[in-house]
Amino acid sequence: MLHWTLVFLVIALVAAALGFGSLSGAAATIAQVLFVLFLVIWVASLIMGRGRRV
Repeated sequence: MLHWTLVFLVIALVAAALGFGSLSGAAATIAQVLFVLFLVIWVASLIMGRGRRV
């Protein structure tokens, strides 16, 4: 999932450099959502993994 975040971030940066504002904004928003989702899943896996150790 972090891979897709970086892909959309690169798309946003390239689109912004070429002057495609709406495409850049959409790609940046998708990258933000994927990054937040990645962080939530990562924190949940840390919490779940910590609870399983005995």
